[in-house]
Amino acid sequence: MFTPFTGPLAAAFDGRTGDAPARRDALASLLVDPAHALPVPPATDRSAWSRGEGRADRETVAAVLARARDDLGTPWPLPLASTAARLHRDGNRTAHEELVFTRQQRLSRAVVAAAVTGEDVWLDEVADGVLALCEQSSWCWPAHDDAFATRGWVVPDTDRPYLDLGAGEVVGQLAWTDHVLGDLLQVRYPGLRERVRAEARRRVVDPFVERRDWHWIGLDGDVHNWNPWIHGNVLVAALRLLDDPADAALRAHVVELAVEGLDRYVAVLPVDGAIDEGYEYWWNGACRALEALDVLAHATGGALDALDPAAPVRALRATVAFPHRMHLGGDWYLDLADGRARPPVEQPWHALHRAARRAGDEDARRHAASYRVPGAPVADETAGLARLLRALTDDAWLAAAPAAAPLPRDVWLGSTQVLLARERAGSPRGLTLAVKGGHNGEHHNHNDVGSFVVATDGVPVLVDAGRPTYTAQTFGPDRYAIWTMQSSWHNVPEVAGTPQEAGERFAARDVAVGDGELSLDLAGAYPVLGPASWRRAARLERDATPVRVVVDDEWDLGPAASAVVHLVLAGDVRTAPGEARVVPLDGATPVVVRWPADVPVDVTVRELDDPMLTGVWGERLTRLALDATGRGRLRVVVEQDDTPGPATPRTPAGGLTTGIIDPTGGTDAAGTTQEGAP
Repeated sequence: MFTPFTGPLAAAFDGRTGDAPARRDALASLLVDPAHALPVPPATDRSAWSRGEGRADRETVAAVLARARDDLGTPWPLPLASTAARLHRDGNRTAHEELVFTRQQRLSRAVVAAAVTGEDVWLDEVADGVLALCEQSSWCWPAHDDAFATRGWVVPDTDRPYLDLGAGEVVGQLAWTDHVLGDLLQVRYPGLRERVRAEARRRVVDPFVERRDWHWIGLDGDVHNWNPWIHGNVLVAALRLLDDPADAALRAHVVELAVEGLDRYVAVLPVDGAIDEGYEYWWNGACRALEALDVLAHATGGALDALDPAAPVRALRATVAFPHRMHLGGDWYLDLADGRARPPVEQPWHALHRAARRAGDEDARRHAASYRVPGAPVADETAGLARLLRALTDDAWLAAAPAAAPLPRDVWLGSTQVLLARERAGSPRGLTLAVKGGHNGEHHNHNDVGSFVVATDGVPVLVDAGRPTYTAQTFGPDRYAIWTMQSSWHNVPEVAGTPQEAGERFAARDVAVGDGELSLDLAGAYPVLGPASWRRAARLERDATPVRVVVDDEWDLGPAASAVVHLVLAGDVRTAPGEARVVPLDGATPVVVRWPADVPVDVTVRELDDPMLTGVWGERLTRLALDATGRGRLRVVVEQDDTPGPATPRTPAGGLTTGIIDPTGGTDAAGTTQEGAP
């Protein structure tokens, strides 16, 4: 028997739900009836859905309908035993997941088409998709299923359903489908709704209630983005699918457990709203929590509203600002952990816009509205049916006028020790510096304590590579054999030939923040004896002419023999003794990176072939290894340089190519002639 958890949500809702023993009865009295529990009108409300006359966004509907018509008459995607087994044979998880995703996306398109047109052909398409999901052996993604660990099976154990992100997404999609089209499906396909409810109970509701050891609940205090993502979908399923009057008590119990689970997530969300998984994961972590709590507020007639100004939950209100605080400019963001510096633009901006309105955060609202393009679709099916339906029917979002992104001048997030400083507020022009302290036990961790990013005109030029396509290795014991996860491919030192180590104890020490500056000791991030200290101070010197970024390293290595500082560059790079000139991506102003001319530098060009990386950085990244052995200090300076420079020498394709820049000039191993300063 687990003791009910009491966190910020319980405190905010106290007086409306009472203490733990009375909470379930209070919830049962607060919950509206299942037919009205979700905040989207059903298809029978033609004022919302009638094509040409309803409120649903016309451009989005037209685009979804066009794709749905292409689906008609084609076979539904079919996940196979052979695609599931690949995870355990060659580590490939995406082949199976893509089949699952495309099946669900096709169903989402059909739901919108049926809601808008009311035509039987689309109801038939919906019924086919719903039954296919009900017949699917498992809703769990193979990468998460425990059948292999517990039984050695490469196929799912249907007698022991595993509740993961995939299962949550399916049950949520089925609940939203039933909410929008249930009455129409009941007439044309009697028995289908009953089948959905039976499968939801067997695969999700019963395992959720009966097993309270799910790792994603966070009973051990390790709470991450799975928590709000799964709890939010379970909440939706309980509100809509547990609609038999005999299940009223069970419905309230599942809602109670889901809210308690969300409370565990909110309890570890720092008061500054930062997400250690980074900007891209905000959308499937904190944003999922905000969306779930928005549904809860609707389902209780506003009685349980976590963003209610009268009883605000500080961390939730603060996290609404996190996306614009991580914005570099355009489509570029500060990427930490497994995020990408240029994530897909098609995010559920309506969810951020809605949360910002409710929280009264004008900057966050403007940031969301900066992605509102009049005449363009407001969403698509790739983010899931729930998000597509909410976007289509959010009148305030549909009416939102485009706005300028706020781009704050300075950001300091003490919980994750992340600093971002740009030349001036409201503009990406010039240089932007971001520096990270923290530790190497963060969620989706990369070994990157002390790493920094420099952007020019909002485009990263000294970069964090991000992550490649997920495989079985990504979250396994060999995670740090992946080059993008290693400190050797971040802008940090390598001490005595040793990179940083993973684990919470490998952390920044003596962290101090100033005006556009972060100073910290990196020695504790390295598993070597001897480094008494490695002090790094990175700052944006706004008063300098020209404005520049300066990174000063000073160290006392003791018996440690070598000291190498890595710099990872994106764009076209030309090197010479003491400097590198970089022409960045997207036509941003070039920069010059300078260091003492007598420091030897090893140049490594890594040709990229993973689509997750090439989609952000193009064909290559370049790493400079500055050998500062025997020095004790090193200064690196970055300035914009818009003077014309020579064309960048091209390095032959074929993986890694390395070479040495001799301080006196010469030719590197790639055949690139090194000349004087460009």
